[in-house]
Amino acid sequence: MQKLAVSKKIMDKSNQQVFKFPESKLERLKVKQRTMRNYLLSAPALIILAVAASGPLLIMLLYSFLTPGDYGGVIWEPSWEGWFKVFMRIDIFDGTLLPADAHLSIFWRSIKLSLVTTILCIIFGFPTAYFIATRPRNQRSFWLFLVTVPFWTNLLIRTFAIMQILSHSGFVNKFLQFLGVIEEPLRIMYTETAVTIGMAYVYLPLMVLPLYATIERLDFRLLEAAYDLYASRLQVLRRVVIPLVKPGLVAGSILVFIPSIGAYVTPKLLGGGKSLMLGNLIELQFGQGRNWPLGAALSITLLVIVMVAMLFYVRSTSRSGATHGY
Repeated sequence: MQKLAVSKKIMDKSNQQVFKFPESKLERLKVKQRTMRNYLLSAPALIILAVAASGPLLIMLLYSFLTPGDYGGVIWEPSWEGWFKVFMRIDIFDGTLLPADAHLSIFWRSIKLSLVTTILCIIFGFPTAYFIATRPRNQRSFWLFLVTVPFWTNLLIRTFAIMQILSHSGFVNKFLQFLGVIEEPLRIMYTETAVTIGMAYVYLPLMVLPLYATIERLDFRLLEAAYDLYASRLQVLRRVVIPLVKPGLVAGSILVFIPSIGAYVTPKLLGGGKSLMLGNLIELQFGQGRNWPLGAALSITLLVIVMVAMLFYVRSTSRSGATHGY
């Protein structure tokens, strides 16, 4: 009985140590003050986030349901005209309801070029990241420095440099003529090819960095084990490397796809007026088109596309984490 009483006292003491709640009013007041202090410290950041992030979004959402003004701006009268014109149009001759072919073609072009840009970044970014991750540890910082060097220069300057390279008398045409591959210069500028090349160059570091971070943590003993089991290089890449670096691959794809689909400067300069993308169409409605509700509706549509891409990223990473037991 004495042993039972002693053990019971020990358990009571351990429970009191583990589950120690503030019992006095003074302790409860201190906890409350500490919580209030934390809220007050984070209040400026929360206010900035609410105003800077939610403010413009709410303004665009409100404008998309208003009537366009005659010379720009909006008339404060509810209207569905902006959302209607995103996908549909009325024929000016017989008044029939038709799909908005111009807008839908720009939607398709934006998604297509963004996907092609993402694929190109994967093709060139994966070997680059693998090369950097397999260098000696004291050399990796130098190679990462070279990858991030383009970010030191303004995007507009880099785009002008690409224009000089791809122009009629640029480096690419001169080099191909020197090799005898072509006789007449290729027409690359102001095409979808030029836009794709430009965006792949601009956003390639956004693919390399997350891939490098994932490959660096890769256990290369798994590759050696696969080779010991007589797996070919292609089998090791497809069945070992790619599944293990999938989180970095998905993260890099999202980081490239999202800015690509809303790109403005690169399609404007390299595509001219023939390869408009969503960013150019939105700017056109707020500028020359003077249809702010339509521009706002297009902006919200672009946001929905980005949110779908982010949802795909979250689901992919969660599935990958569940598969690998994270």
